[in-house]
Amino acid sequence: MSQAAELDDGAKLPEPMTPTGFIGGLLTLLRWIDEAIVLLSMIALLVASVVLTYSAVVRYFFKVPTDWQDEMAVFLLIGVTFMCGGYVQSLRGHVGIQFLADYLSPKLNQLRLLVVDIISFSFCGFFAWKSWTLLLEAIHEGQTTSTTWSAPLWVPYGLMTVGMTLLAVRLASQLLLRFSLKSSSGPHS
Repeated sequence: MSQAAELDDGAKLPEPMTPTGFIGGLLTLLRWIDEAIVLLSMIALLVASVVLTYSAVVRYFFKVPTDWQDEMAVFLLIGVTFMCGGYVQSLRGHVGIQFLADYLSPKLNQLRLLVVDIISFSFCGFFAWKSWTLLLEAIHEGQTTSTTWSAPLWVPYGLMTVGMTLLAVRLASQLLLRFSLKSSSGPHS
């Protein structure tokens, strides 16, 4: 389905301008990263389902206990959840309140979107910073899970850290794009 609007005579409106310079390069880089992450996340979901299915079959039919499969599946799902946050944000697919947009004027709605982006960036930036401290602590102290598998905790913390950092960068790039489009369109727009 095309996102471009069509005119009554069937002609399409021009696509929005693609940013150039630093912001354009950053958005292109983020798009490439997102494509790779989405592909890897699909594989991770498939692996998690295979691991859990294997565990259920082995326990039911062969009465063999497994203790690593739940942790592995959780690690994979943590990775998918956090790593795909930036991609979802690029589509503006996170939960929004459409109710307000329907009742606000276009200018107030733009202000609402700006405030939401600033608050979201602030929260995700803080979360990314705390994730980095958790990751570095887990690496420095050699933290592991308390199960017999003793998986290193830097793995889920690393996935969380990278995912939240990418989400914060995505939000920052959207804010930069918003401000650059405002400044390039002039004071009368």
